[in-house]
Amino acid sequence: MKIAMIVAMDEEGAIGDSGRIPWRIKSDMERFRSITVGDGYNSVVMGRKTWDSLPDTFRPLPERNNIVMSRDTNWSEEGAETALYVGRAIEIAFAEGSDECWIIGGSQIYEMFIDRVEEIHVTRVHTKSDGDVSFPHWDKTEWSEEKIESRNIDSDNEYETTYSIWTKV
Repeated sequence: MKIAMIVAMDEEGAIGDSGRIPWRIKSDMERFRSITVGDGYNSVVMGRKTWDSLPDTFRPLPERNNIVMSRDTNWSEEGAETALYVGRAIEIAFAEGSDECWIIGGSQIYEMFIDRVEEIHVTRVHTKSDGDVSFPHWDKTEWSEEKIESRNIDSDNEYETTYSIWTKV
């Protein structure tokens, strides 16, 4: 089972602000859905705050096994499986027959999984927001970057973006 991360961040590494994504980029949302759904059966792993930030109409994220990391042993929601620690989240994804396990945030969850992933899919949003949540620091010298796509501003995308895949060397 492939384990990978997917994240959108600004030039400073911000990924969130007050419990929401600080930008609206349709092409990135479409890419996120396409990648995390994939061609088989995939799981997404997120923190409870990320779960809470999803609009009701998208919770649970459709066509994916939703795994929520929470320290609260009593936490449960319809459509989500709860994991208290990293190994349990991976175990759930594997037991469910997932082809891929996508780590989708937030910051603490990214930090817990960064040493266990093979790839990090990054959409760099070319702006500097005043976000209050950032992607954790990672040693990029251990990774190789392949730039896949650059997008300009248009009616559906309020900022220029660059999409890259980072692969562990």
